[in-house]
Amino acid sequence: MKLGPIALLHKFSAVLLTVLKPLGIWGVGGLALIDSALIPIPVSMDGVIIGYVAADHHRFFAYSLMAAAASTIGSLVPFFIGRAGGEFFLLKRINRERYENIRDRFERQEFLAIMIPAMLPPPTPLKLFEFSAGVFEMKLVPFLLAIFCGKLTQFLVCSLLTIWFGPTLVHSLRHVVHEHHSLVIAIAVAGALWLVFYAVRKIFDRRKGVSLPSEENI
Repeated sequence: MKLGPIALLHKFSAVLLTVLKPLGIWGVGGLALIDSALIPIPVSMDGVIIGYVAADHHRFFAYSLMAAAASTIGSLVPFFIGRAGGEFFLLKRINRERYENIRDRFERQEFLAIMIPAMLPPPTPLKLFEFSAGVFEMKLVPFLLAIFCGKLTQFLVCSLLTIWFGPTLVHSLRHVVHEHHSLVIAIAVAGALWLVFYAVRKIFDRRKGVSLPSEENI
């Protein structure tokens, strides 16, 4: 029986998973690098991290750090694809005015626009955000930092939950997140905006006699 392209891709990915998974921390890095580029592995990376941490609690930070670093490197593939020809691709599907509106909204909060999706588990379309960052010419260092911070947060949260509550409960939580993904995104965005507001408020509070701009007219 002849396999289709999707079936071949999944079979190839399954072979990679079988070969790399026994390699410990280097296997984590290899899987994260491949998954964050263009070839999706059969299971999500947070699921891979859960498996590694469940087997060896003491190396949870090393696994999370390696996966975050490798995911950051792999994200350069969709980023540079977007930078190379993404604008032409988008303008074939939307008009110039809408394109510029999307670009302006992205540029106002570009760091959070990348970091928040990087924090969230599948089915968040992270590669689409990475592609868009390339299209809108986000600077490379902030882009890499946003991906790294988001991914490290995601993997550390998965690792700590696995240590505290066990892999079975964490897998159940992942299933709930998958079923209510829109709600999770809304909560994450609201939480991130609250943290930004809190940080800005603290900065103003440290300056004597300076209040938040929003408070001056109250």
